[in-house]
Amino acid sequence: MTDSSSLGFGLDAVGLDDRLLLFSFATAPERQDYLWVLRAVDMARASYQVVLSTDAVAKSLDALAEQDDACPRPETIELASRLDALVAWRVLDRTQDATRAATLAEFRRRHSVYQFTEAGHRAYTAVESVLGARMDDTSLSKTVFADLLDDLRELATANRDGDGPTVLRRFRRIDQSLADVAERAARFYTMLGDLTRTTEVNAEIFQTHKDALITHLRDFHNELQRYSPLLYEAATAVEAAGIDRLVEAAAEQDDRPFGTYAARLADWARRWEGVKAWLAPPSVELGSEVDRLSHATFNAIADITGMVRQLADARRGGVSRESQLRHLAGWFASAPTMDAAHALFDVAFDLSGPRHVNRTYDEPEVHATAASWWDTDAIELSKTLLETGRSNANRDTRGAKVKRDETERRRMREHQAAMARRETESALAMADEAREDLARAVLDERQFALLLSLLDKALAQRRGPLVRPVSAVAHGIKVTVSPSDHDTTVTAKTGTLRLAGLALAVERTETRR
Repeated sequence: MTDSSSLGFGLDAVGLDDRLLLFSFATAPERQDYLWVLRAVDMARASYQVVLSTDAVAKSLDALAEQDDACPRPETIELASRLDALVAWRVLDRTQDATRAATLAEFRRRHSVYQFTEAGHRAYTAVESVLGARMDDTSLSKTVFADLLDDLRELATANRDGDGPTVLRRFRRIDQSLADVAERAARFYTMLGDLTRTTEVNAEIFQTHKDALITHLRDFHNELQRYSPLLYEAATAVEAAGIDRLVEAAAEQDDRPFGTYAARLADWARRWEGVKAWLAPPSVELGSEVDRLSHATFNAIADITGMVRQLADARRGGVSRESQLRHLAGWFASAPTMDAAHALFDVAFDLSGPRHVNRTYDEPEVHATAASWWDTDAIELSKTLLETGRSNANRDTRGAKVKRDETERRRMREHQAAMARRETESALAMADEAREDLARAVLDERQFALLLSLLDKALAQRRGPLVRPVSAVAHGIKVTVSPSDHDTTVTAKTGTLRLAGLALAVERTETRR
């Protein structure tokens, strides 16, 4: 049986359906009418008219229609039915206000007034924020790092001095600043991914703005590199002043009326864990979010430079690849027959099947049948044989029978199996020695060669500096390389290998039978 609270953000099934029902106006067939009605109600709310009658909503809608020709008039959209639907979806709340009745008949009919529900206004503003967002207007803020550093230093001082209000104020600013950096970075790198996929379509726009884009990325990367150690030191200083004391001070000064003290304490502790994950890495192998952001920015600069080179190569001949493909598509579309289209395809792409011909050599005893083509003389072939695959002479054109030495093949298979067994035994012996102490072990030539090959495969997975563990598996062992504050030395009979700033681990992946 599933716990109802696990359906989403502590909501049960009924609560979750009620929240999702709020967005029904965005998917209804008359969604544009509903959106304009809600805009009219929101415009009146901005003028401090919270509760509106049907006539007031109609007047506000008329005012919008005067400003925007796309806005419909109240008499063209059945305003009463639209308001009833929004009330049914709980976006608007309807009450009866008899004090607004001017006559006895109006008093008897009861007077309906409408206003936003709290959840309904949140749903409306969420839809408006999506509709009004400019997906291409994204940037990385480099000025936030200086403010973030000042807030961290002030937070450490306030925590040591026991200044609770300052702790809460600075803590909130740090949390909001990091949330802004994370959101901007996510939107910016999503935009870069879209730009990479649509380079051919927006080549002119990309060529116009590429210099500004690369400069923006480079400046942000430089600021990030400059402030990264300072932010790490400031976060460490805050922890040195006492995390429990910091979280308790923030929870005590938090004036949110709903929620217990234990809930606020857990919330601020979670927020500090997020700040710590951004600025101070929990371990050298994992790295911090600032380090990942730095690597992502560096890779983005490399990707944009690669796109610039790709566009330059495509336009070097005076005609872009896009223009060539468009012209070729036009030729295919205007082909008079299917045969002509197939002929054009064969000429453009040359993907037709190859023609295979063969014939016997005039003097078969000169060259052995097992000899390579590179070591034998060429055979003259007739034009008829090349064009049709048939020879004019009535002769047997089948290839000579291949001689197979089964004894030699069996011997080679046994030799390969023996080599594989020796490689596996040597690898497992190296793993056993590494489990005891790799620094004291002396590897033989076979073990050292296998270790070097696995190191090459593991390090080939990285992009730029090594910030996380990488590994490679072969012959029943696993070699893992990870960043470290110390060096690793491997001794072999043929020499010594020193890995600067790296840790090396060799372990078995299977048990010996």
